[in-house]
Amino acid sequence: MKSFTCWNQLLILMFGQLYTRISLQDLILAVQANRGKSYHPSFGNSVTRSNLTKANQNRDYRIFEEFAYYMIEIARKKRINDIFKLNGNVYAVDSTTIDLCLEVFWWAKFRKHKGGIKLHTLYDIETQIPTFFHITTTSVNDMVAKDAIPYELGAY
Repeated sequence: MKSFTCWNQLLILMFGQLYTRISLQDLILAVQANRGKSYHPSFGNSVTRSNLTKANQNRDYRIFEEFAYYMIEIARKKRINDIFKLNGNVYAVDSTTIDLCLEVFWWAKFRKHKGGIKLHTLYDIETQIPTFFHITTTSVNDMVAKDAIPYELGAY
């Protein structure tokens, strides 16, 4: 697994998300079927289900979270328009429930036969880019989740 880096893991997971792979097995089969094309995106040579499983279990998710916030900040700087002519950013807060299959995500149960999570999002109105995400169980009220949102001095 030493040759299966965080970068390899990120690329594989992004590939799986973009091509709507439904399981690790499905993802690995798709990568192996396109092995000739995977040299350019740098998937690496050690893409196996066991390596991906170990990486998902052992690597701290925060490295990917920090990278996502880093990329969001770059995107926001490129999109600033100052359309509101205010001395602060303008944000909207919203949440949505994402349904999950209880057979796979047994920990996400919120009704007798339904599973899911709630995604709370802070959205920058001017740049049209989400700037903060907070994932909770579906039973968490938006008023409770607002305490996790990082507030910016002078923002609206």
